[in-house]
Amino acid sequence: QVQLVESGGGLVQAGGSLRLSCAASGRTFSTLIMAWFRQAPGKEREFVARIMWGAGNTIYADSVKGRFTISRDNVKNTVYLQMNSLKPEDTAVYYCAARTEVVGMWKYWGQGTQVTVSS
Repeated sequence: QVQLVESGGGLVQAGGSLRLSCAASGRTFSTLIMAWFRQAPGKEREFVARIMWGAGNTIYADSVKGRFTISRDNVKNTVYLQMNSLKPEDTAVYYCAARTEVVGMWKYWGQGTQVTVSS
């Protein structure tokens, strides 16, 4: 069983930056594909970014491309989401997710961390 614990959320003004962290345990971290999702009030959960086992293979939602960067540290068993040029529409609960297969359901989820961007 994989446990995921997010941290780093908070309140920031528009244009500011935050870095989210997600610490994983329970499985060899380098075997996990990691992702970030978010859910704004009254909206469905949406994909934000994904990173494969190797740090160079990443994809992003169009809404965050060029502003957010996903990265991972396979020694610290942690995945990060660096968020720059934040906008009020980025306000959401951000969730870390993991799976072991290239395709399929995201099997493991964290509890979420709140990000609020004020205008």
